[in-house]
Amino acid sequence: MAFLSDTLSRVKPSATIAVTNKARELAAAGKDVIGLGAGEPDFDTPENIREAAKRAIDAGKTRYTAVDGIPELKAAICAKFLKENGLTYTPQQITVGTGGKQILFNALVATLNPGDEVIIPAPYWVSYPDMVLLAGGTPVPVVAGLETNFKLTPDQLEAAITPKTKWFIFNSPSNPTGAGYTRDELKALTDVLMRHPQVWVMSDDMYEHLVFDDFQFCTPAQIEPGLYERTLTCNGVSKAYAMTGWRIGYAGGPVALIRAMGTVQSQSTSNTCSISQWAALEALSGPQDFLPEFRAAFQKRRDLVVSMLNQAKGITCPTPEGAFYVYPDISGCIGKATPGGVVITNDEIFATALLEETGVAVVFGAAFGLSPNFRVSYATSDEVLREACARIQRFCASLV
Repeated sequence: MAFLSDTLSRVKPSATIAVTNKARELAAAGKDVIGLGAGEPDFDTPENIREAAKRAIDAGKTRYTAVDGIPELKAAICAKFLKENGLTYTPQQITVGTGGKQILFNALVATLNPGDEVIIPAPYWVSYPDMVLLAGGTPVPVVAGLETNFKLTPDQLEAAITPKTKWFIFNSPSNPTGAGYTRDELKALTDVLMRHPQVWVMSDDMYEHLVFDDFQFCTPAQIEPGLYERTLTCNGVSKAYAMTGWRIGYAGGPVALIRAMGTVQSQSTSNTCSISQWAALEALSGPQDFLPEFRAAFQKRRDLVVSMLNQAKGITCPTPEGAFYVYPDISGCIGKATPGGVVITNDEIFATALLEETGVAVVFGAAFGLSPNFRVSYATSDEVLREACARIQRFCASLV
């Protein structure tokens, strides 16, 4: 009898976490490493949010809370959805979890049965397919490549839907590409979904506030009210508010689904950290004046990285609409060799050779379901990014 579960054999560890850990290990060993793998802002959590957490500690708000969130935070989330997305939810339709990942995982565990299919546009966040597998479902990746700016087309969505389809996972702006869907592009997708009432929508809006130029964020239930009763609108405070370590995600959806997700959470983690919840309350209801500053900094970094990577031999780097990632294509590097004789046959070998020879850590594209590419997180300083991109340019120039 095998000790480990058969389910575990169907999934793999997160590639982004693995790259980040490898970079840390090399740095600890004394190597000059620049880590561009982690999707984590380098800004400190704003002071008013930190102060709110301290007040909560001093006030003794350190005990268990309701499994799916304190009433004050749920009310703030309802207000946020109404003000920013035009979506009306009651507190009974809100759930709070330990990061956005737990929100998605709870929903999948609560709804998937063997044979149920989940459509996932690729490139995708590395965790989506594995969470579906852990929950007993079948991920159905649909590749949206460079020719469509990494965006799924209505025809592709239509063709992927079967009688077994239960969920469509939607992420805009996207991790790993930063691609954002316009209102018209999203409306075309929701028109398809309206023809298939068995398909639910899981909208991961984590990068909502990190959009650039004149791009206008929108979310499926906002664009098509007819999808409201079968949409789980997911978000969190990690990225926009520089609160990754606080671990707060949340979602709004139909009461029956929210209750089922609460049941899953009650038998796993129970409530998320009480102090983090009070900090998140301040994040959502307090001053928002730092958000434009964060956006401006990220946009400047995006422009720097896109410009420098497009000057690297063999690389094509599209300009994303949001998030803090770029997803360069390295087709021009495939088949070439490093000075040390390593032949670049795929993006994993490219990323490994880049790390070993230059100390720059990126995540290879196969982990996100589309090759030959790699992902750069530009959530670090201009100085670090400039040095990292210069190293990538030199590395690519050395290939023969």
